[in-house]
Amino acid sequence: MEHPINILERYWKFSSFKPNQEAIIHSVLDGEDTFALLPTGGGKSLCFQIPALVKEGICIVISPLIALMKDQVQQLNNKGIKAMALTSGISYSELDTLLDNCIYGNYKFLYLSPERLQQELVQDRIRLMNVNLIAVDEAHCISQWGSDFRPAYKNITLLRQLQPSVNVIALTASAKPEVIEDITKELDFIKPKIFKQSFFRPNLAYMVYHENDKYYRIENILRKYKASSIIYVRNRKLTLELSSFLYSKNITATHYHGGLSNDEKNENMTAWINNQKQVMVATNAFGMGIDKPDVKTVIHLNLPESIESYFQEAGRAGRNGDKAFAVILKNNSDSVLVKNQFLSVLPKVGFVKQVYRKLCSYFQISYGEGEYTIHNFDFNTFCKTYNFSSILAYNTLLILDRNSVISLSKQFKNKVTVQFIISSPSLFNYLETHQELSIIVKSMLRMYGGIFDHVTKIDLPRIAEKASVTESKLIQALYELENNQVITLNLAKTDAQITFIQPREDDKTINRIAKIIEQQNKLKQQQVKSMLDYVENDSVCKSMQLLAYFGEKEIEPCGICSVCVETKKEKAPQNLKSLKNSIIELLETGELSSRQINTTIEASEKDIKTVLKLLLEHGIIKITPTNTYKLSHI
Repeated sequence: MEHPINILERYWKFSSFKPNQEAIIHSVLDGEDTFALLPTGGGKSLCFQIPALVKEGICIVISPLIALMKDQVQQLNNKGIKAMALTSGISYSELDTLLDNCIYGNYKFLYLSPERLQQELVQDRIRLMNVNLIAVDEAHCISQWGSDFRPAYKNITLLRQLQPSVNVIALTASAKPEVIEDITKELDFIKPKIFKQSFFRPNLAYMVYHENDKYYRIENILRKYKASSIIYVRNRKLTLELSSFLYSKNITATHYHGGLSNDEKNENMTAWINNQKQVMVATNAFGMGIDKPDVKTVIHLNLPESIESYFQEAGRAGRNGDKAFAVILKNNSDSVLVKNQFLSVLPKVGFVKQVYRKLCSYFQISYGEGEYTIHNFDFNTFCKTYNFSSILAYNTLLILDRNSVISLSKQFKNKVTVQFIISSPSLFNYLETHQELSIIVKSMLRMYGGIFDHVTKIDLPRIAEKASVTESKLIQALYELENNQVITLNLAKTDAQITFIQPREDDKTINRIAKIIEQQNKLKQQQVKSMLDYVENDSVCKSMQLLAYFGEKEIEPCGICSVCVETKKEKAPQNLKSLKNSIIELLETGELSSRQINTTIEASEKDIKTVLKLLLEHGIIKITPTNTYKLSHI
């Protein structure tokens, strides 16, 4: 058996393991059921990938995130390691072939969604595989107290029946004590080896500032720390707005959100990774697989939805061990905004029933039918048809997806298929009287050789470019060709694809998951409350608050967070007379706002306010109409 360190060096080019990694790997190799709680950046994937490479056979990896599965498979394949992911949209015959490859083709990793385990074909083939390990990623999804509970995760125990002698490793980046207990119980662990790395980050300063002008504070932070940064914002519009603002201040920035094309995402990501841009302004769609060690600051312009998500996002700062900052900027309107964004858009059971019924009607699915049928889906048209709030309807679809009622594939598709249904001589006769269509038709014929013989998928932008016409003019031409019975045309423009996993049973379908919907809504309310409590508590060390949330005890103040820094300033013996002189000297250079005084003078905000009040009372300074301070005699 090859030593794990040799595998690490050969494939990942590292000469040593991160904390706890080696102990977890040896526990897995010893055949123990293992639970690994490693914070973001702790190297979870290596904890199952290396043991799987050491041992003969294939590792089955369960993950709910299709994008993450594809990313890990791509990375393994790039290293020459055979891995595959069974995602949606695979035909039965193709699935059959892929599963055979797992049995006979020397594959080392098979990535599956938990829903795939419900398929009889998948179960039958897993029985025949030489499985060396079962890895459950994002294991908190199995717990009803987890932040992203997916009932399909309970199917994972099937694997223990299919491969009873194989041990399991469960991995997650954040879980409270009750979630950990739930995970080990649900996965039927026997005497589990539990590895919990402390969430304490001695080099990461958690800062919370009350700031009415957030952009001003961001500009100051980025000028003070001219190093790689991430700024998380609430929506796509803000990514563009804030990155443009930073550019206007000569701070290089790019942006990232779910609506960008893959090329745009890769281009913007590369510019930031290579430090061609200092700042990445992003929605929470940004982060998967990001391991950039030199991020100096992670700033949240808006409040996150939960401590769990905040901790993961903040944890992307300072992975190189240098001092780094995780900053939340808040103001008086934030508590209302966070409730509106995350709580007012929680669908109630009655609304979920309504959307599900309309969804079935939209695709003309009869009662008792529809199981495993796939449909292209234009979300905006659906919402307009039934006058649904788009955010409530979208959250409802996510609930149906998480609970395995449907599978929602959120990818834009513009699928166009064409076949010429007249002979070649007849076509050229037709073009003699329709000269305006000639260049378009000839461009298509040159690009797609078999377009007379079978239905052919065509690329609209490429044809438009070759024919030197706009895409809208090209579509108009295709409709004309169809009307004149020259071609068959299928023009399907969708922004998603929906697969119905269960047959239509209307309210009965939703009644089965009603308690889960209510429980998850309640959990979301608790998470938002915990987040608001965290940002409002200015008396307890920020690091201590976060660690206590995750069940850590016997913790000391970090000494570097916003609470600790302010406490030090207040405890430091401040000579008010000296401070008074400093403020007067500063105001001799010109009038200043209280914020400018605070950022210039090293003293606590409380002491500065006290001295300003005294100077006003004694008539030494006065407030101008623009709310700045100036010396009375100037």
